[in-house]
Amino acid sequence: MADNASEIERRTIRKVAWRLLPLIVVIYFVAYIDRTNVSFAAFGMTRDLGLTAYIYGWGAGIFFLGYFIFEVPSNLLLEKVGARRWIARIMITWGLMAAAMAFVQGATSFLVLRFLLGIAEAGFFPGVILYFTYWFPKQYRGRVIAALFLAVPGSNALTAVISGALLGLDGVLGIPGWKWLYIVEAIPAVLLAFAVLRYLTEKPEVADWLLPDEKQWLTSTLESERLALVGKSGGHMPLSQALKDKRVLALSMVYFTIVTATYGITFFLPQIVKGLGGSDMRTGLLTAAPYVIGTIGMLVWSQSSDRNKERKWHFIIACLLGAAGLIAAGALGSTYGALVAIAIATIGIYGSKPSFWPMPSEFLTGTAAAGGIALVNCIGNLGGFVGPYAVGWIKDSTGDFSAALYFLAGSAVLSALITLVVIPSRKAALARDMAVGEHA
Repeated sequence: MADNASEIERRTIRKVAWRLLPLIVVIYFVAYIDRTNVSFAAFGMTRDLGLTAYIYGWGAGIFFLGYFIFEVPSNLLLEKVGARRWIARIMITWGLMAAAMAFVQGATSFLVLRFLLGIAEAGFFPGVILYFTYWFPKQYRGRVIAALFLAVPGSNALTAVISGALLGLDGVLGIPGWKWLYIVEAIPAVLLAFAVLRYLTEKPEVADWLLPDEKQWLTSTLESERLALVGKSGGHMPLSQALKDKRVLALSMVYFTIVTATYGITFFLPQIVKGLGGSDMRTGLLTAAPYVIGTIGMLVWSQSSDRNKERKWHFIIACLLGAAGLIAAGALGSTYGALVAIAIATIGIYGSKPSFWPMPSEFLTGTAAAGGIALVNCIGNLGGFVGPYAVGWIKDSTGDFSAALYFLAGSAVLSALITLVVIPSRKAALARDMAVGEHA
C-alpha cells in the first residue's frame, strides 16, 4: 500500500485485494500444477511408454504451441464475454484435458494431449493480467502481479511434494503412480471453476461488496489513468496497431527469452535432482527447496520495483542473477552445490516477472491491452516450447544437463540485453511522455 495513500484508497485496495487475489492465486497454482506435473509423471511414464528425453522435451514444450495459436483470440473473447464466465470455461476444459493425460499410450497420444492441454488453457494468464487492469491502479500492479506469481515457484514446490506422494500410489488398483498423479491433480481445476462463477466480479461498477465512495474512487482513478494513456498516444490505439507496435514486439522477444530459461528449468529440474539419488519423495522435497527460496526472492524484488517505481533495471539485474545461478549449476554437475546454484537462479528468474508485466499496461488500454498483452504472452510462451525441447535435445546429445544449463543461462542473458537496448528507462519514458503532451 502506498505510504501517502488516502484512507479511502487504502480501504478500497485492501478490500479489492482480499476479495480477488486469494482465489486467483489459488487458480493459478492449479494451472501451473497441471501444466508442469508432467515433469514428475516423467519418472514412470517415460519408462512405461519408452519415451526418450528428446520426445519428452517435445511433449513438455508442445503445450505452448497450442497456447500460442489460441491465446490472442481467447483474450479477445474474454474482454467481450466477461472474465468470470470465460475463465471458468478455460478451467473446466483444461481440467478435463489434464485428466486425459492419464490415458496416454505412447509418443503420439502424449504429444497430441499436451498440445490440446495448451489449447484448453490458452488465454488464462493474459486474461488475468487484463483483469487486474480493471481493478488495480498502476502503482499497485507490480505487487499484485507478484502475488499472482507466488503461484509459479509456489506451485512448483507444492507439485514436487504432492507429486512425489502420488507417485507412491504406484500399483494401487492396478494403476501406475504417474496416472494417479494426472487424475488427482486435475480435479481442483474443474471444482474451482464454480468458485470463479460465484466470487469473481466483472468490474468495479457492479461490485455490490464495495461501498459507494469506494466504488466511486476506484472507477474514477482507473478512468483517469485510461484517459491519460489515451492522451499520451493521441487517441485510442486500435488492436491492429497494438499487435504491430514496436514496444509490444520488443516486450514479446524479452519475454520469449526469459520464458525459455524458466521452463527449461521447470520441466527438467526433477530429473536433474533425481541424479543425486534417492526415492521419489526425497526428490520431490529437494526439488521444492529452490522454488521456496525463489518465492521469497520474488516478493522482495517486486516490493523494491514498486517502491522505486522502476521496472527496467530490476528486470535486467534479475535476469543476470538467474544466468549466474544457471552457469554455476552447470559447472557443479550433479551435486548439492548445483542445487544451491539453481536456488539462486530461481530468485532471479522468478523475480524478473513482477518487474516485467506492469510494462505493457503502461502504454496499452482497452481492446489494445487485451490483444497486446495476449500477444506478448503467447510469443513469450513459445519459449516454453524452445526451452524444454532444447534441454531434451542437448541432454540426449551430450549425456548430461551441464551444456543445457549453459544454454538456459544464455537465454536469460539475451533477455537482459534486449531489455537494455530496446526498453526505455523510466527517466527516458517520462521525457518522451512530456514531449508527446507538449505536441498534443
